[in-house]
Amino acid sequence: VQLQASGGGLVQAGGSLRLSCTPSVHGFNGYDMAWFRQAPGKEREFVAHIDWSDGSGYYSNSVKGRFAISRGNASDVVYLQMNSLKPEDTAVYHCAAARFGPNNVINANEYDYWGQGTQVTVSS
Repeated sequence: VQLQASGGGLVQAGGSLRLSCTPSVHGFNGYDMAWFRQAPGKEREFVAHIDWSDGSGYYSNSVKGRFAISRGNASDVVYLQMNSLKPEDTAVYHCAAARFGPNNVINANEYDYWGQGTQVTVSS
């Protein structure tokens, strides 16, 4: 299974972007999904997680209240709506899937599949 992340780009501070994560196979359900990001010279950072069973979201403190993770109603696509973007949100954003519900959703090692990433650049 491959995950295709898209929707990144260049945006001014305060602007919005919506990222999409599309699996390479149909019927890709039963997986918890998450977004991580990695800025140059920094470690990969957890951003958001969505529970497959109830659709509930969990967010890092740095994006809570500004970002929203969701699933498409009739598709396997997972979205990350990013509002009120800040320069410090600049990073490559990766989506990830976990075959079994992670014990610790912020731990990247608990995810089985990863996308190649999409670049988000926020100018000041």
